[in-house]
Amino acid sequence: MQRLMRVMGLESVAPKPDTSKPHPEHPVYPYLLRNLAISQPNQVWATDITYIPMAHGFAYLVAIIDWYSRRVLAWRLSNTLESAFCVEALQEALERFPKPTIFNTDQGSQFTAEAFTSVLRGAGITISMDGRGRCIDNVFVERVWRSLKYEEVFLHAYEDLDEARAGIGRYFEFYKLVRPHQALGYRTPDAFYRGVALTAA
Repeated sequence: MQRLMRVMGLESVAPKPDTSKPHPEHPVYPYLLRNLAISQPNQVWATDITYIPMAHGFAYLVAIIDWYSRRVLAWRLSNTLESAFCVEALQEALERFPKPTIFNTDQGSQFTAEAFTSVLRGAGITISMDGRGRCIDNVFVERVWRSLKYEEVFLHAYEDLDEARAGIGRYFEFYKLVRPHQALGYRTPDAFYRGVALTAA
C-alpha cells in the first residue's frame, strides 16, 4: 500500500515531523520580500528544511536556493535537527557563489540560532524571515520540495542516509541541469542562473 501511494503521489494526513519549531529566546527578523522585484541571480537566497522518509524513520534535508533562478546552490542531509548541517550548507554556498543581498528563512530555531545568523551578518547579508506559519512566504523552496518528493523521494524507500544522499544528489543534478521550468521560459535553473538564452530546437 505504501509503495502504491508513493507511485500515485498520495500522502497520509497523519502528523509529520515538525521541522520549523521556533526558539523563544532567538531574535526574529522582519520579512523583506513582499512586493520586492527580484530581477537577478544572487539578489535573494532562501532556505528551508524538509523531512525525508526512509525505510526506517526520517532524515532531514536543508537546501540553499537562489530565489531568482530556483537553482539549488548547496544542500545537506542529517539525521538530527541540530543547526550544524544548516550552517555547513550555508558556508558551502557562500564559498562557491557570489553572496546574496538578502537571505530568507522561516523562523525555525536552526535559522534563528546565533551559529547561523552570525555567518550571514559576518558576510554583510541582510536577513529576512517568513511570517510565523506562512510557508507561502518561501513558496519557491516549497515548490522545489514538492518536485523532489514526487519525482524522487516518494518513489524510493531509502534504506539509510547514504542511499538517500545518492538519490537526492542525482535528482538535484537533474533538476539543475536537465529539467526545464515553464516559469523560467523553459530553461533549466542552471541556465537561468547563468543567463544562458533558450535556443530553438
